[in-house]
Amino acid sequence: MAMNKVKVFNDVDLKDRLVAINRVTKVTKGGRTFTFAAIVVVGDGKGVIGYGLGKAGEVTAAIAKGVEAAKKNLVKVPVLKGTIPHEVEARFGGAQVFMRPAAAGTGLVAGGAMRAVLDSVGVTDILAKSKGSSNPHNLVKATIEALSQLRDAYTIAGVRGISMDRVFNG
Repeated sequence: MAMNKVKVFNDVDLKDRLVAINRVTKVTKGGRTFTFAAIVVVGDGKGVIGYGLGKAGEVTAAIAKGVEAAKKNLVKVPVLKGTIPHEVEARFGGAQVFMRPAAAGTGLVAGGAMRAVLDSVGVTDILAKSKGSSNPHNLVKATIEALSQLRDAYTIAGVRGISMDRVFNG
């Protein structure tokens, strides 16, 4: 994930999206205390994505903390013509995700927390499947892990020191 980290980013056009909210109850001798944990994804719709977890006594405060945390770990993702450059698979905890590029007009075929992440990053056509755990925490992390593994042909040509034509023809 360190390879695609975005160091400094002006958060002018970052849109936040709430993925999941969890009410946590702590039982003390004085009664029950409720706190909220919010998983938030921020993205600009052009290939930059980040996630954060905010915990607070109120929902709005938890979301605000989540947004601030998300802005601190942004990742750059290659999005080509509304889809991803190649197939990718990743795991985080019990969550396993699989993503495959799709032709224009296919739409965003993804469920749950994956949909929120892919929508925020700016992917419009993709075939995605989540296997294993459906825990939103791990699903978001696995999806962002998979997206950060993506490399486009320009990057590969640069790394290998060859022309774009040679990347595809060997």
